[in-house]
Amino acid sequence: MTSGQPEYGIHADLEWCFDAVHGVSRTFSITIDRLEEPMARHICVGYLLCRVADTIEDAGHIPPETQTELLQEYDRLLDPETDTDRTVATFMEKVEPWLPAPEERDQDWEVVARTPRVLGTFESLDEEPREIMRDPVRELVDGMAMFTDRYADEGGLRLQTLEELEEYCWYAAGTVGTLITGLVARGASEERAEEMRDNARSFALLLQLVNIAKDVENDYHEENNVYLPAEWLADEEVPAEAVTDAENHGAVTNVIRRVTSRAETYVDDAHRYLEVVPEKHGNRLSAWAIPYLLAVGTMRELRERPEDVVREGDVKVPRAEVYALIQQFEDDISRSRLEELRQEMAEKPLHH
Repeated sequence: MTSGQPEYGIHADLEWCFDAVHGVSRTFSITIDRLEEPMARHICVGYLLCRVADTIEDAGHIPPETQTELLQEYDRLLDPETDTDRTVATFMEKVEPWLPAPEERDQDWEVVARTPRVLGTFESLDEEPREIMRDPVRELVDGMAMFTDRYADEGGLRLQTLEELEEYCWYAAGTVGTLITGLVARGASEERAEEMRDNARSFALLLQLVNIAKDVENDYHEENNVYLPAEWLADEEVPAEAVTDAENHGAVTNVIRRVTSRAETYVDDAHRYLEVVPEKHGNRLSAWAIPYLLAVGTMRELRERPEDVVREGDVKVPRAEVYALIQQFEDDISRSRLEELRQEMAEKPLHH
């Protein structure tokens, strides 16, 4: 350990981090639960570092110029050349006015409020994983700051083109993929590590595009963000500000189908990523296979009922299917079984 923190303090902070991940992301908590040490702690802490930035970027109640300032201050926190104690104090002073009251905070904002604890846990990790994680997290933070600044006048993100959508997906998820790949590829052959790096972007874009396709209503009403490309909305004669209006449901459904189809172009390369993921340092294939297969199942739901995204604001894989999928991995399964599960889930719910 690199920190002067007492051992009991480190254990308490790690336990808090694991609890926090379970509070902020159902899907990512499944991943963490499948990992063993030391990979579990590395992925857990890395994810929380990213989640702080993501929560600020998604905060509809914070003016865009303030979001940019907070993200830039957070990036300075992660700079190994800065005075960490002073920078933490500055960041917390600036973010404090935007924190919901303790009794009104959800788990995401509780993580932001505990940024010093997340950072302290990160600094307690061994040097090699810590330095593998640092640059991808900072790239994510810088990218989010760039986007909030780019659309400051609109008050929220209004992505214009497919290229810009995928640029955003890179910063929101591709950087996390780089972080994960750096950690899990340690000790792998150079050939295998190179194949992982070649396909990491596809793995990340698959998951992020599926999230964007299914979360249109929530992204607009909760975050004031429209990720559906304006050029595709224009093809359907839908203004970005009317993306959830009832009279536009059919037209927006067409755009959701296009985003889903784009996500499907990344499925094969994402599958290749899984075929070479090494099971070392506590890494397990199932940790990444489950979210991949859930994305496949969600695309099935989006193809079958895309209108529910705008009518009900919610398209998810049935909970029973999630449990059935996890059950498939109770025992180690062969990588060839992944292809079978992919085909099954692309056609019908697994629990049927």
